[in-house]
Amino acid sequence: EFSLTALPPFLFPTFFNFHTFYIAYTKRYWGDLAWMMTFYIRFFCTYGSLLEIKSVLAYYFILRMLESSWFVWVSQMNHIPMDIYYDRNLDWASSQLLATCNVEQSLFNDWFTGHLNFQIEH
Repeated sequence: EFSLTALPPFLFPTFFNFHTFYIAYTKRYWGDLAWMMTFYIRFFCTYGSLLEIKSVLAYYFILRMLESSWFVWVSQMNHIPMDIYYDRNLDWASSQLLATCNVEQSLFNDWFTGHLNFQIEH
């Protein structure tokens, strides 16, 4: 049985999927819309031949939830503002160096972040 308590984690991936299509359609980005459709066609053709539609949708949304969590962890750990309490009228590069940080190097951090733990160099 499906519980309504499981629904909230699905809302963001669902909203962003529909919103991305909505923006592409309303702004008439036909090329982008076509490329996005090719992903979904390939995804559903590939996994639809192996699984029922319920399982394909569950698989897709579980992947999106994991991807979203990973993206937040990777992007936010390096973009936590370091020393920006007020505007010092610095140039862009100096401001960026003050606003980012490298995360401790380890085998796990290097693998998990794809070496984006070196945010200053990135």
